[in-house]
This record gives sequence, C-alpha cells and structure tokens, in this order.
Amino acid sequence: MTNNDNLFKHQEELWSDWRWQIAHRITTTEELHNWINVTEREEQSIQKSVGKYRWSITPYYASLMDKNDEMCPIRRQAVPSLEEFEYFPNAEVDPVGDQLYRKTNRVVHKYPDRVMMLVTQSCSVYCRHCTRKYHTTDLSGSYFGDSETLSFEEDFDYIASQPAIRDVLLSGGDPLMYSDQKLEFIISRLRQIPHVEIIRIGTRFPVLLPQRITPELCAMLEKYHPIWLNTHFNHPKEITEEAAKACDQLFRHGIPVQNQTVLLKDLNDDLPTMRALLTGLLKIRVRPYYLYHCDNVTGVSHFATTIEKGRELMKGLLGHMTGFAVPQYIITTKLGKIPLWEESLHLNNDGYSIENYEGKTAELIF
Repeated sequence: MTNNDNLFKHQEELWSDWRWQIAHRITTTEELHNWINVTEREEQSIQKSVGKYRWSITPYYASLMDKNDEMCPIRRQAVPSLEEFEYFPNAEVDPVGDQLYRKTNRVVHKYPDRVMMLVTQSCSVYCRHCTRKYHTTDLSGSYFGDSETLSFEEDFDYIASQPAIRDVLLSGGDPLMYSDQKLEFIISRLRQIPHVEIIRIGTRFPVLLPQRITPELCAMLEKYHPIWLNTHFNHPKEITEEAAKACDQLFRHGIPVQNQTVLLKDLNDDLPTMRALLTGLLKIRVRPYYLYHCDNVTGVSHFATTIEKGRELMKGLLGHMTGFAVPQYIITTKLGKIPLWEESLHLNNDGYSIENYEGKTAELIF
C-alpha cells in the first residue's frame, strides 16, 4: 500500500466518522468557498446572519450541493438567504404553539395521549426552513424556560404523573446530537414509566449526516422497543447511498422510519420533484408520512407556497402512485395538525357521492 493509499484510507475513515463531521462543520464563508462558488447574495446573507442566526453545514451535506447553482435545493436548505430578513405579515416565532403547551422545561403536551420532549437546541445543520427557527437558529431565542443543561427529572416526573401519556416524541433541535450514552439515559428513564408505550425520535441525521446511524446506536435503540424514527427528506437529491444505508441499519434493528416532508416553494412544489421524492423513499423502504404545509414562521415565510398549490400537488399524486406513497397533507397550528386535503365524500340531497382522483363521481346507496 502506497503512502497515497494510506492517506486516502485515513481520509475515508474520517469522512465516515460522524464526530469528525460534526467537528468540521462549515461555519464561515471562507470554508464554504471550498465547496461551492459562493454568490455575492449568499455572502451578504451570511454577513447579515452574524449575531442573529446560526448556520452550519456538515461536510457530507455540503458534498451534495451544486457548486454553481444558487437555487440548488441543498444550498437553499442550508445556506442563509436575504429572504430570512424580509417582513411577512402575521409571521410568528412559534405559530405551532410549542411554548403555549410547554409544561416543564422540555415537555410540550398538546395532545391527550402524547407529548414532545425538546431535548436540545442544537443541530448538525441549521435548516433555513425550521419551524423552530427561534429555538434552534435564532441566537437570542429559546423555547426552554431554563437552560438545556437543567436536570431532566422534572420532565420525567411530569410524564410519570400523567397516565394518559402513552407516546413520547424526542425532538429539538436534533436528539442525535447527543451521545449514545446520553440518549440511552433519556430513553431508559422513559421506559421505566409503565404507561409510556411508544418512544419516537425526530431527527434529520439520516439526511444531513447518515454516518451518525452507527451499529452501536442501532443496537442501543433496539433494547428499548418499540422505537420509531421520523426523519425529513425534502428532495430526491437527499436520497443517497449513504442515506439508504443508514435507514437500512435502522430497519435491521426493528426501527421503522417514516418521512415528514415540508412543502417548500421553488424547491419541491412541482409534481415531477415530489413524485421522484416519494417513489425514491419507497425504494429505500422509508414510508412517506406527512407533507407539511410550510408554517408562517419568522425568517421562514419565504419558503411557503399557497395552500391551493399544495392541494393541486396532492391531486396530482393521488391515484398516480401506490396509496402508501402518498403522504397526508397537513398544517400544524396551535390547535394541532389539521388535514388540508379535500374530502372525497360529499353530502347531497339524495345521500352521498364519492369522487376519485380523476374527478369522476358515483352515488353511494345503502
């Protein structure tokens, strides 16, 4: 083996090490120039973000960016833009009501039988369209009442005191920013609460840094079944060999993976892109679950399409691909998740009529 071969092997080992990827995240314009031809607008956006918004990009995710195309869907999700500073009427830092329903430092209890634990503010990549942009990306913001370092005991005590809670979602930030040991501490404590039946993990690591899905992590999670994982592919370019391998490792340890796509203007709001995304997910055995209408979040609103656009997309999906490839189109509000797709059952003077994906109708007679 030559010295060059040794060097390549060493670099390959580093690339596969998620800790190395985290430690070498891109956080400056100078570093970003090593990956793409940074435009003047992007440079202005990054400069304007100083003191306001966090940004960072893992080397893996940066490697998916088009070097020359500013409209590249990977670049638009990861590199700050000037639109983040534009004013949009009715935009809020918390339109989904996380703070409204916060019961402890971390527990958000919006639905009767399930809660969310916001375990961290940190992410490997700070997605520019994040619903919790104020919590994760805004340097002055936090949904925590106290520090992230506060003991978890109050959170566990609240969940234990509410026997109706059967489902706990770990979210953030991204829970997989924590070490396996810290994650196991949280999950094992939740497993000690008799009425907690399901533990879910909300993470973008299969997309942003699939190297984090290690055999050791999967073996740890397998001990605490049923564990479910929800992730966040938004564009076909994100469905890579590495991402497929990460999802496959989770499946082999009995962990189902579901996807929650955000509908993003000029990024995935056309039928060819959305169909390619959804069919691509099925190829790697990830179930399309939700299609979220982009929330009117401060610093995010420029990504939002119209609801009419979303409904038009759904009409183009239904009937043209297998049923479980079609996600539920919803919007998250302070009232909870609300379906936005039109109903196919209609009440008329003679009873009911039904409508299929082609607009053909038939009467229902019982």
